[in-house]
Amino acid sequence: MPFKLSSPAFAPNGSIPSKFTCEGEDISPQLEWSGAPDGTRSLALIVDDPDAPDPAKPQRVYVHWVLYNISDSTTRIAENAARSGLLPHGAMQGTNDWGKQTYGGPCPPIGRHRYFFKLYALDSTMSLKKPTKAELEKAMEGHILGQAELVGTYAKKKG
Repeated sequence: MPFKLSSPAFAPNGSIPSKFTCEGEDISPQLEWSGAPDGTRSLALIVDDPDAPDPAKPQRVYVHWVLYNISDSTTRIAENAARSGLLPHGAMQGTNDWGKQTYGGPCPPIGRHRYFFKLYALDSTMSLKKPTKAELEKAMEGHILGQAELVGTYAKKKG
């Protein structure tokens, strides 16, 4: 069974509903997965946008959410888990590019951006405190058993 990440909120490569963006409630979407590799002890999720600030001339990858130490027995994250206290038991939030330990929804300044939801199956838990994406990626080196990815897109409706 392949390692797969999905969301009932949007289809792969589909448009992310505004509810999950800065133009809506800015809450995290529900995510579901299956097929984590044997030996998985924890999971980590990184949500980022490689199209910042302009998809025609991207200059950086903008990090929207860092979540780690998700239990290996967990197979979903509830809608609005980042802010509602519904994170899976033991899961910790790292620091996004707003400098906050929570989900920050899509809010592209120009054009339609792609948002990559990357779920990593790890052979251990991470002993970190509020890591950035770069710090988590460094800690995960040599511990990744598998990766699943879901991409959504978003363009602001208001100017």
